[in-house]
Amino acid sequence: MTNIPLSNSKRLLLGLTGSVAAYKTAELSRLLIQDGLNVQIVMTESACHFIGPVTLQALTGKPVFVELWDARIKNNMAHIDLVRNTDAILIAPASANFISKIAHGLADDLLSTLCLTRDCPLLVVPAMNRQMWENPATQRNLATLKNDGVIILGPAYGDQACGETGVGRMLEAQELARAIQSFFQPKPLENRRVLITAGPTYEAIDAVRGITNLSSGKMGYAMACAAVEAGAQVTLISGPVSLETLSVVKLIKTVSARDMLAAVKDEIKNTDIFISIAAVADYRSAEINKQKIKRATDNIVLEFIPNFDILGYVTDLPAPPFCVGFSAETENLEENARTKRHKKKLPLIVANLAQDAIGSNDSELLLLDDMGTHFLSKATKIEQARRLIKHIVPLYNSHYLKLLNHEN
Repeated sequence: MTNIPLSNSKRLLLGLTGSVAAYKTAELSRLLIQDGLNVQIVMTESACHFIGPVTLQALTGKPVFVELWDARIKNNMAHIDLVRNTDAILIAPASANFISKIAHGLADDLLSTLCLTRDCPLLVVPAMNRQMWENPATQRNLATLKNDGVIILGPAYGDQACGETGVGRMLEAQELARAIQSFFQPKPLENRRVLITAGPTYEAIDAVRGITNLSSGKMGYAMACAAVEAGAQVTLISGPVSLETLSVVKLIKTVSARDMLAAVKDEIKNTDIFISIAAVADYRSAEINKQKIKRATDNIVLEFIPNFDILGYVTDLPAPPFCVGFSAETENLEENARTKRHKKKLPLIVANLAQDAIGSNDSELLLLDDMGTHFLSKATKIEQARRLIKHIVPLYNSHYLKLLNHEN
């Protein structure tokens, strides 16, 4: 997914320690700056054996600091000045040795001293051999850091430079850039439970054939990403898609409309906001042949029956959550969306033209609510998702206040 620059430039101190994974930080630096962050690099001496400070200085346009007593800082207090007004510190890669140092409050070089004098969040990205990762001492140190409120990102499972395979591999630059972008987003939905359906459904006809649609699931996954960024506890119910798995609280994979309905029924009772984006097949085969239907010279007739209306089921509950529907149309966009909104009693419906949106990374959206219509000009789906979250938050807050007043 493509990120959008942060509206207010955040100051990030990016620290590198001794690991072969340091090469990934060059690409990470570029992506973070592209996302609008103000990046300052600090390295340990060990990190300089894996990647040169000159490379990172060229990428960030700023001097790279290594020495604790760096004379380029006027008062010789780099460990104080560099961390002032910093919004966060990211250590990537973080070696087992460095994790041990900061877990025990050691400060024998510039980077560890900065971690000790910080007044901002600290994010640590481990990178080490699988046996070092699994060592009880490393796990105790990580537990200490987590207990201190430090955010641990990764590691991943995969091939390692030592020739082994296992957990300990540093997350990739793009994944880390997304995580940092998400970290700096506002959290207006903190602790709210959001249920999202995404992707198509597949309705079997026989053992090898079925009917589906062209939905890629990109908008639903973007909404899940934006909701996580906003602090929500997100459950994503996904039809069959070819998309990267997101860091949501819970991912439920489904195939048919009946599978998706069953999942929604299981999850809806724990939901504050329900966002129905999935392109659910309106019909399914009346009978599913257990074997492959053989080719014949004569025509065949298939009978299709309606699938259950999942969104309609939720809005008809005695105490439904705040519901957002999506309407993909091929003509008469506003008229058809307005009809659907009133039929399903939705506080908000999001409409787009299917021929423009399906499979695309960009979209134009039309929002219809009690205040009227709102047009969102063409943008990437992740940007549209963030715009939608901003639109949903005040509507949900108003809905929530009404519920509280009604209960009182």
